[in-house]
Amino acid sequence: MSRLLEKPNIAMPIKTSNGQLTTTTIATTSPSATSTNNLTTGTSNLTDINETSKQDYEQPAPTKTKATNLDAVLISLTSGAAAGALAKTTIAPLDRTKINFQINFRGAVQFLKHTYTKEGVFALWRGNSATMARIVPYAAIQFTAHEQWRKILHVDKDGTDTKVKRFLAGSLAGITSQSLTYPLDLARARMAVTDKYTGYKTLRQVFVKIWIEEGPHTLYRGYWATVLGVIPYAGTSFFTYETLKREYTEMTGNTKLNTLVSLGFGAAAGAVGQTSSYPLDIVRRRMQTMGVTKDGHSKYPTILATLTTIYKEEGIKNGFYKGLSMNWIKGPIAVGISFSTYDLIKEFLRELLHLKRGRNDLMDSPK
Repeated sequence: MSRLLEKPNIAMPIKTSNGQLTTTTIATTSPSATSTNNLTTGTSNLTDINETSKQDYEQPAPTKTKATNLDAVLISLTSGAAAGALAKTTIAPLDRTKINFQINFRGAVQFLKHTYTKEGVFALWRGNSATMARIVPYAAIQFTAHEQWRKILHVDKDGTDTKVKRFLAGSLAGITSQSLTYPLDLARARMAVTDKYTGYKTLRQVFVKIWIEEGPHTLYRGYWATVLGVIPYAGTSFFTYETLKREYTEMTGNTKLNTLVSLGFGAAAGAVGQTSSYPLDIVRRRMQTMGVTKDGHSKYPTILATLTTIYKEEGIKNGFYKGLSMNWIKGPIAVGISFSTYDLIKEFLRELLHLKRGRNDLMDSPK
C-alpha cells in the first residue's frame, strides 16, 4: 500500500532545438518525506528554544557588590570619630595635667591635688568639650585622609614593601587633619590652662574673646610649629603601627588582629610618635597659650624665639622634654585605644555593609 502512495520518478521525452530527444527526470517528493523534513525542522527549532531558555535561567548568580569609595570614606569617618572620642575621653585628666605641666612649671601631682581640692574631680575633664569638638573631626579626617593617601601613593600595593610611602601617607594625613581643625586645638589648650573663674567658661567664649582681644590671626598662632611636629608624629605613628601589623601577619598568617595585640601595637606606635615630636609639641603649647600666660607675648612670638628662650632658660632636658614621662603614660594609652577602636569599628561596619548589600542582591536577583 505504501508503494502505491509513493509517486515514482517520471521520465518525459523533450525535444531540443537540434531535433534530438532527451529524457528529463522529474523528481517528486512524497508527502511522507515532506512530513519528515517538517518534523526535523520543528525538532531543531524546539531544541534552539530550549537551549536559549536554559541559558536565560542558568545566568551566574549575582556577585557581591563591592563597597564604593564613598562607602569607604563614610566608614572611615565614622570609625575615626568614635575612636578619637573614646581615646581622648579616657586620658582627658592626664592630658590637662600634661598641658599645665608644660606651661605653668608645676608638678603633675600637685596640679591634680590642687584641681581636685578647689574644683572637684570633674574639673579634671575641664576643656574636654573643646577636646571633643576638635578630636571628633580631627580623628575622623586623619584616619580617612590616611586611607585615601594610601590609595593615592599606592602604599604596599600588590604585596610590595613601601616603607617611605607608608611614612609619607601618615605624615600627609596628620597635616590634612591638623590644618582643618587647628583653631579648635588652640581653643582646647586655652581652656586647659585656665580655670572657669578667671579664664574661659565655654568654647564659644574662647573664640569670641580671642577674635575681639587678640585678632582672628591668633586662631592660627603656633600653626607652623604644629605642622612641623605633626609630620614626624603622625608619620612615625602610622608607620610603626602598619609595619607591626604587616610583620605580625607575615609571621602568623592571621590578617585580623585581636584587640590586645592591636592595643599593644598602637601603644608602641604612640610612644615612638610622641618621643619623636615632643620638643615641637612644647613649642606649640607655649605659642598657643602665650595670650593667657605671664610674659607670653614677649617671650614666644615666633618658633625660633620660642626655641631660643626655652633653651636659654630651661635647657634641653628640662625645657624641650618637660612632661615627656607623663606623655609616655598617656600617649601609648590614647594611641593604642584609638588605633584598635578604629580597626574594630571599621571591620564591623564593613561586614554590616556587605550583609546589607548581599540581602539587596538576593532581593533583586531573578526568581
